[in-house]
Amino acid sequence: MKRITIAMLTLFTLCIAMETAVKAEKKQRILIAYFSWSGNSRGIAQKIQRKTGGDLFEIKTVSSYSQDYSTVLKEAQKEQRSDARPKLKTHVKNIRKYDIIILGYPNWWASIPMPVATFLEEYNLSGKRIIPFCSHGGGRFGQSLTAIAKLSPDSKMGEALSVHYSGGSSLDSDIDRWLSKNGLGK
Repeated sequence: MKRITIAMLTLFTLCIAMETAVKAEKKQRILIAYFSWSGNSRGIAQKIQRKTGGDLFEIKTVSSYSQDYSTVLKEAQKEQRSDARPKLKTHVKNIRKYDIIILGYPNWWASIPMPVATFLEEYNLSGKRIIPFCSHGGGRFGQSLTAIAKLSPDSKMGEALSVHYSGGSSLDSDIDRWLSKNGLGK
């Protein structure tokens, strides 16, 4: 009788250990990569980080953009017209360890800012899931989702989140719903 009880206890312990290992294996690693000029995308990324526990990464350029709104609009439009790829000051050390890239950016001239294009081309994101969020002043996503899909054709695109400016009082609940739609809700 003791042998059967010990064997059952051992089997039970083994089952629990295997279940724990499977749960740990299923936990997906999240990188929250964002580009922010005014701080809106940064604030949204920080809220997402607190809700997901993902690693936060700011896409920064070697050359800074003007702090003057009118001037930065001209800079952004010039970069888009020339399909520029600004050099990045920051780089992800090991992109391979991430399964999901939550990608944040402001809508610049109805698309992604060119530093985001540089970021997407710098890494092999094949097989990874990209979940975009975009801050905007009324233009929503513009053509940004199409641009992301073209630059990362072998990635899977998740449900995107559109945030008007910094999101206002509904931002927390908007993020919660969006994360849930993408299978990342708690």
